[in-house]
Amino acid sequence: MSFLSNERRYDHMVYRRCGRSGLKLPVLSLGMWHNFGGVDVAETGKEIIFRAFDAGITHFDLANNYGPPPGSAEDFFGRMIGHELKSYRDELIISTKAGYLMWPGPYGEWGSKKYLIASLDQSLQRMGLEYVDIFYSHRPDPDTPMEETMEALYTAILQGKALYVGLSNYNAKQTRQATEILKNLGVRCLIHQPKYSMFVRWTEEEKLYDLLDREGMGSIAFSPLAQGLLTNRYLEGIPDDSRAAKSHGFLQKDEVSEGCLERIKLLNEIAVNRGQTLAQLALVWVLRDKVTSALIGVSKISQLVDNLNILSNLILTDEETSLIEKILV
Repeated sequence: MSFLSNERRYDHMVYRRCGRSGLKLPVLSLGMWHNFGGVDVAETGKEIIFRAFDAGITHFDLANNYGPPPGSAEDFFGRMIGHELKSYRDELIISTKAGYLMWPGPYGEWGSKKYLIASLDQSLQRMGLEYVDIFYSHRPDPDTPMEETMEALYTAILQGKALYVGLSNYNAKQTRQATEILKNLGVRCLIHQPKYSMFVRWTEEEKLYDLLDREGMGSIAFSPLAQGLLTNRYLEGIPDDSRAAKSHGFLQKDEVSEGCLERIKLLNEIAVNRGQTLAQLALVWVLRDKVTSALIGVSKISQLVDNLNILSNLILTDEETSLIEKILV
């Protein structure tokens, strides 16, 4: 089935230059960590991707282990690139990563050149692509020399399998070391992808954004809604079907304290006064300063539309910023 995108898809999206590169990214990028795997409804995933692209979201973020099961998100996106989105390939920024467990044995995870190059080859095969736009080292490897991991990223560019390279989950010290090695190899690191939200602010504490600014790198924040905490789902407590109510997952029940719930309610009051939802306020806050793009993860069209509505009001006043800071502290 062919897909004909909205001719006015670029009219309303805001694009920001990624560091000192020539690449611009939409302020909202679509993350495919969840909701696009083999266990999910394919038609729903397609509809979300079509609507996102129609709204000017050009960046689609994947990783080798996204699914579940691992690899299935890339398989799904590959089928779309091979059919519905084939004619739009040059308008898309497609990123993938390698670092987490993908296959058994000593070469199936972490940061060795053996693993990273093999994983990228598998990702390209799953998606039916000759190259990805951005290839990330998904996490630093404590047992592999940083030089080897960065050499693998350099090799990906040298072989034409990636146009740019990036880092994810690297702290400031590791980022400084990695970018220096890449520069010595003649490669500029394009982007850093850290976890960042109102409730997770280690990047500020380590002055990571100042480092990225000096290095001419962009940044893209994942989990900007704190695994759903910064949405209206928790305004009345912990729902029975929420991530926090489950005994497994990335958001644990003990993380959602009474103090946390009280902060959520106070932040929601600010959002309401702005004519926004709490999720919209959280995204605007993440994008307020040095972040190039925020990664959104949605399972419904209504969530996507809610996120896109921030485009009409991306500015926080000094008073609002100060009040938010008091609540968070």
